[in-house]
Amino acid sequence: MSNSGEQVVYVVDDDQGMLDSTVWLLESVGLKALPFTSGRAFLDACDASLDACVLLDVRMPGMGGLNVQEEMRSRGLDLPVIFVSGHADVPIVVRAFKAGAHDFIEKPYNEQLLLDSVQQALSRVDHQRTASGGQGQLQQCLDSLTPRERDVLLPLVQGYTNREIAEQLDISVKTIDLYRARVMKRMQAERLPDLVGMAIAAGLVDPLKLR
Repeated sequence: MSNSGEQVVYVVDDDQGMLDSTVWLLESVGLKALPFTSGRAFLDACDASLDACVLLDVRMPGMGGLNVQEEMRSRGLDLPVIFVSGHADVPIVVRAFKAGAHDFIEKPYNEQLLLDSVQQALSRVDHQRTASGGQGQLQQCLDSLTPRERDVLLPLVQGYTNREIAEQLDISVKTIDLYRARVMKRMQAERLPDLVGMAIAAGLVDPLKLR
């Protein structure tokens, strides 16, 4: 008997220890967590009519998280996806956001950060409301950037490496490191995935035209 008001989190991770601890964390705040150790098993069991979201590990043997996300789209499974990965390099983050990911969280994750992201994903309507309210704040952060910091921000969120950006702007990699840190601070972004998300939200970059 399904409870229509029940919120479900699908947790997909081939690391059994990580899977168990994530399920325990979600259940500790009253959420129903359904664990899967492979993308295939999750896809076979996924019910898109549920009030649900998906916590998806990026690197898994067989079918990785990005492939699972693609398969969800082709099957019309429209659930918010939160990627979790120990290797959050820019091209992977960009691909995930490009394909419509809700969030991208690095392992080992901060428990509160994960729970906040899950709650946001489960209340997408509320999230859209708060996103429009946060747009003014985002614009203020962007306005606080110097022209040089903006020069660094764009290629950074487009997936270029520090070395490539240094060559583009004809300055040293060390200087790019400093600018990068300042951009993250001014934008109040703790992680690069946050910065990519902000740039997309602000319309600075088209997620379909990222590298």
